[in-house]
Amino acid sequence: QVQLVESGGGLVQAGGSLRLSCAASGLTFSYYNMGWFRQAPGNEREFVAAIVWSGGSVYYADSVKGRFTISRDNAKNTMYLQMNSLKPEDTAVYYCAARARDARFDYSRAPIYTSWGQGTQVTVSS
Repeated sequence: QVQLVESGGGLVQAGGSLRLSCAASGLTFSYYNMGWFRQAPGNEREFVAAIVWSGGSVYYADSVKGRFTISRDNAKNTMYLQMNSLKPEDTAVYYCAARARDARFDYSRAPIYTSWGQGTQVTVSS
């Protein structure tokens, strides 16, 4: 059974930093493409960042490009999201998601991911 567990969320002032982690179990982590999504109250879940199984390609939403960095450690079955220069509009529940690697990785579309974590709250105060 695939399990994804996010951690590292919290309350931070605008301009601050947080590092989220997503620990994976029940799967061969290196076979999976991974993504981060977020959802603020009243909003739809939106794409934040994604990374392919090898770490060789990464993708970002325009709203976080240059501020967030996605990475993974396949030896530790863990994915990370380093968030710098945080803004109040980054406030949301952040989710990690997994999809077994295949020929096409439509990374920004939430429905393609087959496993999800429970989410971790990130709150950025102004």
